[in-house]
Amino acid sequence: MAEPKAVVLLSGGLDSATVLAIARANGFACHALSVDYGQRHAAELAAAARVAQALGAVAHRIVKLDLATFGGSALTAADIAVPIDGVKADAIPVTYVPARNTILLALALAWSEVLGARDIFFGANAIDYSGYPDCRPQFVRAFEVVANLATKAAVEGARFSLRTPIIDLTKADIIRRGVALGVDLSLTVSCYQADPDGRACGLCDACRLRRAGFEAAGMPDPTRYFGRA
Repeated sequence: MAEPKAVVLLSGGLDSATVLAIARANGFACHALSVDYGQRHAAELAAAARVAQALGAVAHRIVKLDLATFGGSALTAADIAVPIDGVKADAIPVTYVPARNTILLALALAWSEVLGARDIFFGANAIDYSGYPDCRPQFVRAFEVVANLATKAAVEGARFSLRTPIIDLTKADIIRRGVALGVDLSLTVSCYQADPDGRACGLCDACRLRRAGFEAAGMPDPTRYFGRA
């Protein structure tokens, strides 16, 4: 029997790489989707291509958008600095990109409907994360409802499932899971302001969470840094 198809949102970071590995381990033929949305650097897109190939995705597409037209985030607006003073409790940081995950999931849903895929994998995490509202379980459940209201496929009886297998894992547990599934985490890029070679700053929220995860997992950090680590 043919493997069921799934669309996997793949940013190039360790979370989405682990999710791709989980989807493959569960027997899905994975169509990886990355989005060039006007983020500060292209290093994560290059990482996504490496990860997709290494983990056996049957296809990898990069969709180009321009959320930088709107700005409003340190990841899409040159005049907003990436914070380097750590994650603050009960505050949504300026690295939040307005509506990004809603947009990315809509693109994944569109491709899923065309492919005849009924499963979408998304690396949302609500434990060790920066507090983004579009990573919460409530958002995931709501988007799944929308997916099954808004599509021809669902109206005709083919329902969509939005799968978030790492949503309640710590960063250390995500790292352990990825390594157990054979993910080469040195291929991934998580930094918000990586240089053109994919080296990390070691100071932004994403770098801090990643480094703390490796420390908690008791595993060596394969991240290459250009700044103070």
